Amino acid sequence: MSEAPLSLAGLTEAPVTPDQSAPDVRHPPLVLAAMAALAGAVLVVAILGHTIASGSRFAFDSTIMLALRQDGNLAVPAGPFWLKQAMIDVTALGGETVLTLAVAVTIGFLIASRHLLAAALVFAGTVTGSIAVASVKIWVGRERPALVDHLVEVGSASFPSGHAANSAIIYLTIVLLSIQIITRRTARWFLFGVTVLLVAAIGMSRVYLGVHWPSDVLAGWSFGTLWALAWWAFGSWLRLRLTRDTRA
Repeated sequence: MSEAPLSLAGLTEAPVTPDQSAPDVRHPPLVLAAMAALAGAVLVVAILGHTIASGSRFAFDSTIMLALRQDGNLAVPAGPFWLKQAMIDVTALGGETVLTLAVAVTIGFLIASRHLLAAALVFAGTVTGSIAVASVKIWVGRERPALVDHLVEVGSASFPSGHAANSAIIYLTIVLLSIQIITRRTARWFLFGVTVLLVAAIGMSRVYLGVHWPSDVLAGWSFGTLWALAWWAFGSWLRLRLTRDTRA
C-alpha cells in the first residue's frame, strides 16, 4: 500500500493506534451498546414524563427547593451572598449561546483537521438531542416551579431541564472524542472528571435559581448522558468499520 489511510478517530493524520482507536471489535458490539443507551434515554424520559403529565408529583422536589431558600423568605437563596451570582455564571455555561459556540468551535476544528466523520457525528448527535429535548418539553408541558421566586428569566416548559440535558449531550460528546486521542490515563480521567463536575454544577444551578424542579434536572442528566453515550458507541462502531474496510 502506498500511504496510510487518514484516521477518522483521532485529531491527527497519523494512522490509528490502539490508544487512539475506539474499543476493539472483539468487545461486545458497539452498535448494540448504542441502541441500549438510546433506549435507556427514551425509557427514563418516557417514564418520568408520563408520571408528571398524569399529574403526579415527587415529594423530594419541594423539599429540596425549600431547603435552598432562607427560612421565612422564599425570594432569597440560601448560602453566602456571592453564591447567587456564581450560580448565575455557572448556569450560563449550559445556555444556548455557550453550547452553540462550543459545538461550532468543535465542528470547525474537526473539519479543519479533516476529520469529517467526527464532525458529522458531533453535529448529528447534538442537534438531534436538542430536538428530542425540546419535543419532550412540549409533550409533557410541565410548568416552571411556582414554589419559590425565579432568580433568572425562563421561557420554555420545565421538563426535562434543557440546560442539564443539552450540557450533558454536548460536553460529554466533546470529551468522549477527546479522550480517544489522549494516551495518558491520568489526563483522561482528569478531563472526564472536570466535565462531569461541570455538567453537575450546571444542573444544580437550575434548581438553586428556582427555575427547575430537581426531577427536571435528574431527567435531563440521565437523558443527556445516555444520548451522548449512544452516539459515541455508534460513532466508534462506524469508525472501526470504515477503518477496517479501508485497510482491507
